[in-house]
Order: sequence, then C-alpha cells, then structure tokens
Amino acid sequence: MIGYMRVDAMLQSTGLADLAAEARSREAQGYDGLWTAEAAHDPFLPLMPVAEHTERVSMGTGIAVAFARNPMSTAYTAHDLQTYARGRFLLGLGSQIKPHIERRFAMPWGNPARRMREYISALRAIWRAWDEGERLSFRGDFYSHTLMTPFFSPPPGEFGPPKIYLAAVGEHMTRVAGEVCDGLQPHPFTTQRYLTEVTVPLLEEGRARAGHSLDGFSIALSGLVVTGATEEDMATADRAVRQQIAFYGSTPAYRTVLELHGWGELGDELNKLSRGSDEGRWEAMGKLVDDDVLNAFAVVAEPDRLGAALLDRFGAIVDRYTFYAPYPHTDELFAPAIAELRAAP
Repeated sequence: MIGYMRVDAMLQSTGLADLAAEARSREAQGYDGLWTAEAAHDPFLPLMPVAEHTERVSMGTGIAVAFARNPMSTAYTAHDLQTYARGRFLLGLGSQIKPHIERRFAMPWGNPARRMREYISALRAIWRAWDEGERLSFRGDFYSHTLMTPFFSPPPGEFGPPKIYLAAVGEHMTRVAGEVCDGLQPHPFTTQRYLTEVTVPLLEEGRARAGHSLDGFSIALSGLVVTGATEEDMATADRAVRQQIAFYGSTPAYRTVLELHGWGELGDELNKLSRGSDEGRWEAMGKLVDDDVLNAFAVVAEPDRLGAALLDRFGAIVDRYTFYAPYPHTDELFAPAIAELRAAP
C-alpha cells in the first residue's frame, strides 16, 4: 500500500471572487489539491486566486494542452505560478488530439509521444537555465531553445521547478510519463486491473529508461464513484455513471481497457449505438453497462463506506484521488470519505 491518499477536487467556479471562496471552502473541507481543466477557460489563470487565498492545498492544471503552447511560454507561466503558490503548483499536461491542435489551436501535430517527451525535456532545460544558471542550449526535432539573456531570465525559483504530471491513455505516452515526468494522470475510463496489469508496468518501463524506479512517482486518478445519501440518490448516481461509462466505452481509443476484461464486443455495440440519431441512445447505451462493468469502472458504496472502498481498491496504486461524480450532489456527500482517507496511515 502506498500510504496516505491525498484527496483532490476539480474547481467549478469561473468568477475570480467565486474561485477564492471555493478554494477557501475546499481547503477547509480537507481537500489536499485543486485542479483546473482546459475546456472553455484558460487552465492557468484560475489558479492565481487559489494561490492567494489558500495556505495548504496544492493546485494544478488537469490538464493544460501542451501542444497549444511552446515550451518557453509554458515554462514562464509555470515558473510564476510555482513562485506565487510557494511551491504548491503542479503542472499537468496533455496532448489533446489532432483535430483540436490543428483546427482549434492552429498548431502543428505529429508524433505526439516523441513530441511530448521533447516538450517536457525542453521545459526542464529552460528551468535549469533560470534556477541553476545553466546555459540554455536545447536542440530537438520539434523544439529548439538557445537564447536566454539576463533581461528575460526570471530570478531562480525559491521552491524549485513544479512537478510535472502527464495525462496518458496509450502505451507510448504512458512510457513517456514514466520516463520524464513526476506523475501520471490516467484517464477516468480505467480499472484497478488495467492500472495494475497495463499502466504500472508501462510506467516502470519508462522509469527504467531514465534510470529510476517508481519510488516517489505519483498517480493522480479522477475515478468514477457511485454514492448517495438515500436509495433514490444512489439510483440516480448509478444511472448517471452507467451512462458515463457507456459514453467512454463507445470510443474506439479506449477499447483496450474493455478488451482486457473480455468486454470488447460491448465496446463495438456501444460505438455502433453512439453513431445513431436516436435521441434516447445515451440512455439505452447506459443500460448495456451491467453490474460487473459498473463495479469494475466505478467504486460503488454508501458515503460512510466510500473511503474504505477507495483505499481497498486503489490504496496500493494511487496517491491522489479526485471524486468523479457526474450527477447532482452536495459537498457534504464526500465528507466521511475525506475524513477516512486523511486519517489513513
């Protein structure tokens, strides 16, 4: 067992005042980390009020799209946030997919795993130039950074560079995470078995390439949970999570997770239904997710049993956990689980 499992949350607010209030509230509730996503908003800017209005929690991007930016721009932003947050910033990166990179961000795409390895290596070279005075001379196949004068070099970071997490699904990107990163953010569409039999061995391969073990390497999972204060609430959560599993399961890129469990045909059926025009197809797809599939992809437990169930399933693998609950719920719902996880040795 890894030991202490930190409990994180995704920030929900968008206004600056609301973000400050939410951050203070989450810290008081016992959360250990707060994450932002890059969807309809910038992932970095919301972390400024979090840094200002909290004292203990970590804060990070979960994720920022790496290929929408060059390494130098990301290095400046991450360096500043690490300074403002007094060492509490976590840089979570992801590749996104080709249509978004080329058509939304108008940036180049190709060889995403190799490009990501080089991107992160460039970040570390830039930070060494600032923090250690090393001459900046990074030359790669995708990025080259060879100019850094004192006027453009920020003061050395008092707290060192931020830890880098990488979102990974495929085997190549997972190896990259192990090789050049400090942590992994697995996709929520995963299972304990997949993490143990596929993800962790790939991370070990990547770590071995860099001459390291998995000691100190972090796995931050946003995991599906089914819980509720009443039987009606549990039923609502159950339906919502089955539909979420069906949505992910319909994506061919995630079929390998289903195949490991012998559920490849379910993925084919879900994909076929997802391409239809029936407005009720998502509900119908959710009904194809039986109890075995549900319990493999989600932790199902009443609020007072949720913490123990999470530790039992992921305590030997995951050191940061975010409750993924795609249904209406209050903050109080997870209070017993947070208390139990924080009390665990």
